[in-house]
Amino acid sequence: MIDSRTAPYAALLLRVTLGGVFLAHAALKLFVFTPAGTAKFFASVGVPGELAYLTIAAEIIGGVALIVGFRTRIVALALTPILLGAIVLVHGSAGFFFNNPNGGWEYPAFWIVALVAQALLGDGAYALGSARSNDAKLNLASASSR
Repeated sequence: MIDSRTAPYAALLLRVTLGGVFLAHAALKLFVFTPAGTAKFFASVGVPGELAYLTIAAEIIGGVALIVGFRTRIVALALTPILLGAIVLVHGSAGFFFNNPNGGWEYPAFWIVALVAQALLGDGAYALGSARSNDAKLNLASASSR
């Protein structure tokens, strides 16, 4: 049985954590590897280097959207191809465990599962999406009571 009193806060915790991890990964690509270095790495694994810039942008925009709860379900699902690409192109051949050389696919796979769980849970508490949908419900209720 899901506790409807605490479930929105669980979704909030998951949403903010996922968003923060995406921002951390974008920051790693921006400030440690640099965008040019990330593009070179992408090219070295057979991915067009230009996709590095798109990936960094998606991680930043998606991370912020998750943190504030903007279109949480859509954003969570939209970010999964980045991680699938990481598994297929980089981590999959390194085995399961992430502490293997080149990192295994354990962590990105778990991250995908967490994103799917977030998509199933929805916005949670303190989300822009929740405020918008709650306003729509209030407007609908007040219009129908007239």
